[in-house]
This record gives sequence, C-alpha cells and structure tokens, in this order.
Amino acid sequence: MQGLPPTIAITGMGAVSALGNGVAAQLAALRAGYSGIGALRYHDLGFPDLVFGEVPMSDAELKTAVKWADAGSDLSRTVLLGLLAAEEAMASCGAKNKTGLTLISASTVGGMDRTEREYQYRDSDTARLMRAARGHEVSDHTRYVARSVGATQAGTISTACSSSANAIMLGARLLKTGRANAVLAGGADALCGFTIAGFRALSAMDAKACRPFSADRAGMNLGEGAAYVVLERLSDVLESGRKPLAIVAGYANANDAYHQTATSPEGIGPQKAMEVALRVAGITAANVDHVNAHGTATGNNDLTELIAMERLFGKVPPFTSTKSLTGHTLAAAGALEAVFSVLSIRHGFVPPTARAGDVVEGCRSLPVKVPTDMAVRTVLSNSFGFGGNGTSLLFSAA
Repeated sequence: MQGLPPTIAITGMGAVSALGNGVAAQLAALRAGYSGIGALRYHDLGFPDLVFGEVPMSDAELKTAVKWADAGSDLSRTVLLGLLAAEEAMASCGAKNKTGLTLISASTVGGMDRTEREYQYRDSDTARLMRAARGHEVSDHTRYVARSVGATQAGTISTACSSSANAIMLGARLLKTGRANAVLAGGADALCGFTIAGFRALSAMDAKACRPFSADRAGMNLGEGAAYVVLERLSDVLESGRKPLAIVAGYANANDAYHQTATSPEGIGPQKAMEVALRVAGITAANVDHVNAHGTATGNNDLTELIAMERLFGKVPPFTSTKSLTGHTLAAAGALEAVFSVLSIRHGFVPPTARAGDVVEGCRSLPVKVPTDMAVRTVLSNSFGFGGNGTSLLFSAA
C-alpha cells in the first residue's frame, strides 16, 4: 500500500510591513490592534491626498538592517524588503544544514520603484538608466534573495494579489512530491507611483483609512512589505529534533475567469478555492476556527468574498481583514497573512478589522472589530487576485 503524502510544516517565518520590522513587531501590533496606515514619510511619490501602509524605514535604514554582506548600494526597495524578511525566516527555522534549499518568491512591481527613481536621468545618463532597467523585472528580487540564503533552485510567481499564497502552495507541493528538500516561500512588493496611479484609475483607492467589510467601504489603501515562511516535511523536522510552528494542511487555487479586475458577483471562484483547500486538508467548514479574509475594502471584493463565505459556512467563523492594519501589500499579502495566521494559532487570538462599520448590504456577517483572545487551531487564509485568480491556504496547529 502506498504511504500517505508527507505532512508539510512551517519551521521559520520572517516579515516586514507597515506594522514594523520582524515577526515580533507584527505580533505586538496585531494584538494591540495598531494600524500602520497613514501619510507617506519615506517615499517621494506624490499623492498627498492618499494614505498608505508604508514600512516605517527609509531605504538607507533597510540596507543597514540587511545582514547579507554582498547587498549592493543600487538595489530596489522590493529587493531590500525581500532580503530583510527572508533573512529572518531562515535564521528562525533552526536548521543547521540549509543545503538543497528551494526559493519560490513572488512580486508584482519588481524593481519599478527604482525604475521610477532613475527615469529622471533618461536624457543625461543612459548608462545609469540601463543599470536600472536590469533591476526592473519582477524576478530581480528573487535573484538577490536566492543568493543571500544560498538557494540552489529558485522561481518567481506573479499572479497579482494571490502571488505569495501561490508560492507557499507550490512550495508545499514540491516537498510532497520530493522535488525539494526545504523551501523558502513568500514575496515582496514596494510602493511605487505606477501601482498607485493604476489603482486610482480603477477608482479602487480610498483617500481615508480603509474600512473592509463595511457598508460604507470606499476602496483600498495600498501597502508594502515582505514575508517568507520556511517549509519542510514534518518527518524531517521531527527527526532533526526541532518543533514546527504550524502545519500547511490544505491549499487550492481557483479562477472564475469572470473579469480582468473583478470577481464574479456570485463569488464562485473564492468559494471553490476555500472548498478545495478544506478538502485537501481533510476537514469540513465546521472545523475552521478563524478566516483571515482577503478583505480589500473594495465594493466587489468584500461583497463577493462575504457571499462565498456565508454560502460555504452558513455562520461564518470569526473573520478579519488585516489589510485594514497593513494596507494591501499586493504580491506579499498572501505570505504576510500566512505569518499572521500562524501567529493567531500559536498565540490564541484573532486580530481586528480596524474601522469596520455596519454590515455589507445583502449580507449578515460582521468581521472581528477588536483583538479577541480565543483558541485557534485552524485558520483559512484567502488571497484573491486580478482576473479571478484566487488562492486559499489552510493552516493548523502543529
């Protein structure tokens, strides 16, 4: 008889966001219900009428915080954020032997922030612009992170808001099928003018701090950050005498292919992703203690995600949108909220949805509004992206 597929454990985590640098800073802010959304302080991007989830560090401070000795002076902010979170994740996993490491990393803007900064020299310094162009592509941060952690193989995923959730899912599948020995999975994205202008053109931005799952929601706040998790087979972890942080119990990706930037009104794709993730985990909806929802505070997303959750669960378990605290970190969101999900399990609490108001019209469920202590053994974390590309991850206690 064939054996059961291996169980996949999370053994290390690293994160940087508007809540601060490091996993400990994320935990303290989540428990306090602190929101890092505000006016820009470290970016010169314009848009004084908008607020953002900005990492509270300058590029110079990020470079100083990065431990990798080969980090050059001409890196994009996306690279610096990725290096910082990846280093913390690897340092925290406790593995002495890191040979055979696979990196799966995600981004949407890549080195766009550096491109925008250097574009002003386009007529006077062609060589400078060419150097910036080499760091523009979405995979640029992956190359640097791979070198810093000693990854022997690496890949980049860019599926909009579901990107780093898909990186974690792919990492788990590589481990289950024996194609990797250990995986560092996550993603990084920095704020840039291109992204801000694009979302504002879609009328998807709120000039004030966002209000996910509220009847008066008026759009998202963009954020930036990076997060990574170390994935290993549970049998390998236990054999080495280490203890896992949590289990990646289930995962699924579904695409309802309804619209380039919107989910189907019936929430078909989101419901399918959640259902299949539960099926992979071998549990029912009744076993889910908490949902870290995608919750962007846009009209379409919150309504369709709520419709899908209410149809799947009946009575939706305590759910939250931590994007009300960090802003929407795009490709980094899935991995960042995976870290938040593990923190909820390990520390027994549900983070709040800041500024949540009245229930969304046509729905009956309200998110958790204040930090709430409770036993959490399973968390369903949703990441639903452009084009209907949606991913759900199911984490459980080790």
